[in-house]
Amino acid sequence: MEAVWWILAMLCCGGMTGGLVYFVMQSRLEVRLSRQREELAAARASLSVQKRYLKDTVRSAEETARMQAINEFLSDIRIEERHYIREHKMLFMSKKSIVRQERIFFRNLPLSNWIEQEMPYQEGADMEQLAEAMSVFVPGGLLEDSGAPARKLLTR
Repeated sequence: MEAVWWILAMLCCGGMTGGLVYFVMQSRLEVRLSRQREELAAARASLSVQKRYLKDTVRSAEETARMQAINEFLSDIRIEERHYIREHKMLFMSKKSIVRQERIFFRNLPLSNWIEQEMPYQEGADMEQLAEAMSVFVPGGLLEDSGAPARKLLTR
């Protein structure tokens, strides 16, 4: 009977040792797993920061490219104008008027038809100044950085 007790004591000691080794190894495994999760979380955080930075960089590059394209487009727009004096003869009277015609071009393609304005002309008046005063398209208003509403609408 004494041998049976020794065998049972050894089995019990072996089982307890096995259980103790199991719990120690389980805790070491959990520590290692938590370290790996921590490293993974740090890697994900750095990736999300890099992704955000890359999105900002791409967005700023797109905005720069868009602004450059708009500036190139606006530099290709020009206004063609011509003016002359038209004389209307009615019985004994002769009435003179200055006629100004304008249209918008993109490179060599007209974007609008001729817009014609007519204003009475009196002898001695400065024809160039009168023609500029009656301009439909403000000279340089579309193309210069004057802060004109038309420029603001074109650049936004």
